[in-house]
Amino acid sequence: MLSPDEWQILALSVRVAIVSVVCSLPVAVLVALVLARLEFPGKTLLDALVHLPLVLPPVVVGYLLLVLFGRRGPIGGWLDREFDVQLVFTTAGAALATAVMSFPLMVRSIRISLETVDRRLARARSTGSRA
Repeated sequence: MLSPDEWQILALSVRVAIVSVVCSLPVAVLVALVLARLEFPGKTLLDALVHLPLVLPPVVVGYLLLVLFGRRGPIGGWLDREFDVQLVFTTAGAALATAVMSFPLMVRSIRISLETVDRRLARARSTGSRA
């Protein structure tokens, strides 16, 4: 059996994972849809930026998140001043870090799924008659 402390740790981990997925999934679907269906200048750059957390060492990504979202960082300072929101070393901050690290994997999986759908089938579905 798990001790009460272990249950608390497990509950925190599940909470962080749920918040991370719920917040990043809609954006990941949108980005994957854009990358799979549209052609535009800078598409390669967007794809590279999306996959950057996979290429950089996790320590570097964590450091960049601390610099950006810390109380003295450009985003964290603004959030602290305007909304009294602090992300560093909080559950929300852990969810943000998890979302940043898992986002490229979500986008890639969704994009591959979208690219395998035959566009003719999607067009046929949208032009079908309604009885």
